[in-house]
Formats: sequence, structure tokens, C-alpha cells
Amino acid sequence: MIDFFKVLFHFEGWLYLFLLSVLEIVLGIDNIIFISIVTDKLSIKTKRKKARTLGLAMALIIRFILLGLLSLLVHLVDPIYEPWFGSFNYEDLVLLVGGVFLIYKSTVEMRHSMVTEETDKKSGELSFRSVVTQIVLVDLVFSFDSVISAIGMTNGLEDQLHANPIIIVYLSVLVSMLVMIQFSGIISEFIQRNPTIKTIALSFLLMIGVFLVAEAFGHKIPKGYVYFGFGFSMFVEIINMRIRKKHHG
Repeated sequence: MIDFFKVLFHFEGWLYLFLLSVLEIVLGIDNIIFISIVTDKLSIKTKRKKARTLGLAMALIIRFILLGLLSLLVHLVDPIYEPWFGSFNYEDLVLLVGGVFLIYKSTVEMRHSMVTEETDKKSGELSFRSVVTQIVLVDLVFSFDSVISAIGMTNGLEDQLHANPIIIVYLSVLVSMLVMIQFSGIISEFIQRNPTIKTIALSFLLMIGVFLVAEAFGHKIPKGYVYFGFGFSMFVEIINMRIRKKHHG
């Protein structure tokens, strides 16, 4: 047990814990945006909060399960099919399904945003079970990205500190999920109160879906580009919101 926590006896261990926690929160932005948008389809406010908390709790459990199955994750990159454009493995299959689902869901939500409020309310409402099912599917896709990124970031740390860094990965996932659960309600309400922010968030999810599909077919596109674009768009829109509020105030 002491050997398991040995990495935390070093300053570098705590530094990596902080950096990994920030990374997990950033990688969880797309997850929490999706959860916020899909839970808005529930008519009862208490159910929305329950679905958000349950969705993020399941994301935490899925990440822990994947971390416990590291040996299996290694074999997920073994080719299962080799078409003319290259090899295809289980990880690619998960990314492909998740990417297509995100593209479909984002497109449908954009369409609902364009119809009248009354029609949207009737056609858009979902059952609690349907919402949770969608959250689980997206959690699985984003968990792969999160776990693989965290493991890659700690690669080589064991040789440097002579201690297993896996506890840092577990703790960073836990910290990031607790932060997201705490602020998920605030983010959800902010998105739903501002239609333009919701449109930007849906466009962000659409682009993430495209990136996942591209990655499934072997085209590695740094996600930093889409995160920067999303952050810049949000910054500009927040400035516009303040200007509109000032002019109408």
C-alpha cells in the first residue's frame, strides 16, 4: 500500500497531479457540455440535476474501470480489420461510433433550435432512461480519450521517480469529476439561458465528432485547435453579451 502512494512523496508527483487534474477538466469540457444539453430535454428540473450527477458519476466509474483494465487497453490497438486505407482496431471502432453519434446528436439539436419553441418542446423532450443511455455512450467515448491522454502524460514518470504513477491518474480523474459535478449545474443553466452560447457549444460538439471520426480513420488532428477555437468563440460571445446588455440596460 505504501508503494502505491510512494509517488506522492515527491514534489514532482504533486505537480503532475495538478497538471493531470487540469488536463482531465479540459478534456471533460466536451463531456459536460453534452450532458448539459441532453439533460435539458428533461421537463423536471430535479431530474436534470439527478441525470447530470449520475452521468458524471458513471463517467468516473467508467474511467476507473478502464484504468483497471490497462492490459486490455494495450490490446485494443491491435488491428482487427485492414481495409485498403489502413488498419482498424477496437479503439478506432469506439471513436467512429462515438464520433458519428456526436455529429448526429449535434445536428439534431441544432435543428431543434431553429424550429419554434412550442414545436421544439414537444419533439425534444426525452425520457430519463433515454438521457442516461446517451450519457453512458458518450462517457465511454470520452473516457478512452481521457485515460489514454493521462497514461501518455505520466509515461516515463516511473523511471524518473522510481514509483508507480497510476495513483496520480486515479486521483486526477477523481478531482476533475468532483469539480465538474460541482459546476455542472452552473454551466448547464448558463448554456440554456443563452441560445447563442448553446449554438457555439453544439458547433463545438459537432467538430469534436468530426475529429473523432477522422482519428478513427488514422488522421490524428490535435484537439487543441478545436479547444482554442471554442474558447475564442466563447470569449467573443461573452463580450457581445456584455455589449448588448449595456445597450439594453
